[in-house]
Amino acid sequence: MSKRLLSELISFLDGLPEPRIVMDADYRIVAANRAYVREFSGGQPIRGRTCYEVSHRFTVPCDQAGESCPLKQSLEAKAPQRVLHLHYTPRGEEHVDVETTPIFDDAGAVIYFVETMRIVRQASSRPAAQGLVGRSPAFVGMLEKVLRVADSAAAVLLLGETGTGKELVARAVHEASPRSSGPFVAVDCAGMTETLFESELFGYEKGAFTGAQHRKQGLVEAASGGTLFLDEIGELPLTLQVKLLRLLETGTYRRVGGLDWLPADFRLVAATHRDLRAMVQGETFRRDLYYRINTFPLHTPALHERAGDIPLLANSLLERVDRRAGRQLTPAALDWLAGRRYAGNIRELRNLIERATLLADGEIIDLPHLTEMAEDLPALPRMADSGFSVSSVVSLEVLEQGYLAWAKSQSGGDIARLATQLGVSQRTLYRKLQEKPPPESHGK
Repeated sequence: MSKRLLSELISFLDGLPEPRIVMDADYRIVAANRAYVREFSGGQPIRGRTCYEVSHRFTVPCDQAGESCPLKQSLEAKAPQRVLHLHYTPRGEEHVDVETTPIFDDAGAVIYFVETMRIVRQASSRPAAQGLVGRSPAFVGMLEKVLRVADSAAAVLLLGETGTGKELVARAVHEASPRSSGPFVAVDCAGMTETLFESELFGYEKGAFTGAQHRKQGLVEAASGGTLFLDEIGELPLTLQVKLLRLLETGTYRRVGGLDWLPADFRLVAATHRDLRAMVQGETFRRDLYYRINTFPLHTPALHERAGDIPLLANSLLERVDRRAGRQLTPAALDWLAGRRYAGNIRELRNLIERATLLADGEIIDLPHLTEMAEDLPALPRMADSGFSVSSVVSLEVLEQGYLAWAKSQSGGDIARLATQLGVSQRTLYRKLQEKPPPESHGK
């Protein structure tokens, strides 16, 4: 590609609102549009640096540091590739949806790559006062699926244990979708009677029954142009499943006491903690409804599947539930929280923290505030039998470095297997292993 054509490409990219860079096959950034410079550069020079150094602070390409590399995938596939990464920005690390597109010369050879960055506003990799929070492999895998399905009109079925934040995930699907400007309407299906279900979902006409003194808008109508979230759909009795199936199949409904069929316009997201497949086999959930709502099943991970997120979640929840701003959890408190098993998942973690905020009088929330009224649950396996011991004055950084060094030696240097065992991404483990311990470290 001539300099003139490259210049024309950059001029075109500058007019686009999303951050974009142009790279060569050696991962070197040859140009960046204004949006990229504004969102990602932090005032630092970009041209001539490698994409992996700018985005991740890596010294090697992403695929050599335990991360998927969209440039390499795009080169091999000769087609656009899309991945979800944690990128450095002037605000800190953020989830970024990355799409890499190859640029060909007249002979069909790939000579440049255009990389488009979309910052994910629906989730945070740092403590946040609202929304989804996480950075563990299980969380990132879920978030990547959320972003992929959000652009479509496909029905989403959220599957996972109780307390895993399914409504927040449903909201993230809505907020990342073309319907984000429309309403998000949540319906709790648990305990619904037939009369209540119809009047709540479909509304009713004036005089439809005793006490119906005016027309009432139903939740289906309220969700028009947006998203209808049916929580705990597995709790619906068979009689109500029939009515829901008709709504979904025909796209129409009728108010209670009404004669006219009205058009429905919503995107469906449903959720349950039950095994719907087993319920279908047991004939307690309709097979036709199951396949109608199960276009895109999405697993919401339990807290033990994303244990590395517990300190991050704890600090976020503290910000959300504490009536006194600015208080902090001590390292001992965070360590204790990270070592527990949570039958109630994030909901249980939230209860523990909110309870501790009520018991603490000072500016910090310490271990006794958490344990005073805590239920007696077994802790997660920690460093027992590792052969690693430290004095009580060793810092957490030194403790982590020592444990990782021991764990690496036990794994025979297999980074991928070790990352899986520790419940972190290969990228995170690679970065941790590159860090130097503080000078005040104490020996093993």
